[in-house]
Amino acid sequence: MGDSLNLLPASFADFRRDAEKRLPRFLFDYIDGGAGAEVTLRRNTADWEAVQLNQKVLVDASKMDCSVELFGQKLAMPLVLAPVGMGGMTARRGEVQAKRAADAAGIPFCLSTVGICPMEEVAQVSQRPFWFQLYMLKDRGIVQEILARALAHGVTTLVFTIDLAVLGTRYRDIRSGMAGGLGPWGRFRSGALDYALHPGWAIDVGLRGGPHGFGNIAMYVKQSKNPRDYLHWTGTQFDSSVTWADIEWLRQVWPGKLVLKGVLDVADARQSVAVGADGMIVSNHGGRQLDGVASTAAMLPRIADAVGSETTLLVDGGIRSGQDLVKALALGARAALVGRPWVMALAAGGQAALSRMLGLYKQDMRTALGLTGLPNARDVGRSALLGG
Repeated sequence: MGDSLNLLPASFADFRRDAEKRLPRFLFDYIDGGAGAEVTLRRNTADWEAVQLNQKVLVDASKMDCSVELFGQKLAMPLVLAPVGMGGMTARRGEVQAKRAADAAGIPFCLSTVGICPMEEVAQVSQRPFWFQLYMLKDRGIVQEILARALAHGVTTLVFTIDLAVLGTRYRDIRSGMAGGLGPWGRFRSGALDYALHPGWAIDVGLRGGPHGFGNIAMYVKQSKNPRDYLHWTGTQFDSSVTWADIEWLRQVWPGKLVLKGVLDVADARQSVAVGADGMIVSNHGGRQLDGVASTAAMLPRIADAVGSETTLLVDGGIRSGQDLVKALALGARAALVGRPWVMALAAGGQAALSRMLGLYKQDMRTALGLTGLPNARDVGRSALLGG
């Protein structure tokens, strides 16, 4: 039996395949890849697949409700578009397109510190508040300026990434030259030649999609012209000395909701609650930091058992369908975040493709709710799982 027609994308794998055709190789590998041998990257998706739902029949599924409440806001489904560094390079002004798609789907968009579009540009999309993700920089003055700007542009939820004390060893980025060290021929192959082989992207994003710097920190980065220059600057500015004391400081200077991203340990989860965080994201940075650590699907129920009643739990890493959203709710999360899926969809076909993907997530979630006998997402708990 031959391949199916593939006229319309139906799954994450389809959007990923289309993105791979469209993007320059270095950029696709940067988004698609993980740390080391990518064991944790594969484990993230495999462990969600291994979670078994409990099918229940003859329950009235004529009225379905995928919505949840999160930090005082109603979400049309328990999904947030995760912060992705350089995500805006996959389509023209990519974060702006992603915000529009998220708004239309009734879910939050989280802008990365190292996104392409600055918060000022993203804020112009609509009055609907977006989230902002922060890395701790050595210059605390810059950090406070960024937070003041975020607050002024309607951000009420701050996501602080805590698992980047050192940058993960990403083999694909070393091979492609994203990590530096290329000679003249390497720069030509990963630049002009790669762009020529992907003319759609080169024209739409490369020529028409500028500026290509990290918009949120461009004013602080002198003499940088492209994302590689910015990556070098951030590599020197990320503060590796951050401890829980810095989280306490952040809690004092940030008046909105504070969510810590990168919790993968029960003791760390308890400490997150102790320092006053409003929520946490069970995360291993999408398998991009320490290869060989546990999957988020494995750690979520343990952390939920320890602190689930005291905080708002979120999860990311390997969430690839609406069915996975139901599994995340069943294991104790209030919502899940996706990174690669939204960026791949955006690369595949811009805002329209991302909106299609979000529609597929919601339809898939409705199917899972209806056939687990839990038509209201807010009722989903361990009983939705086999043996639960």
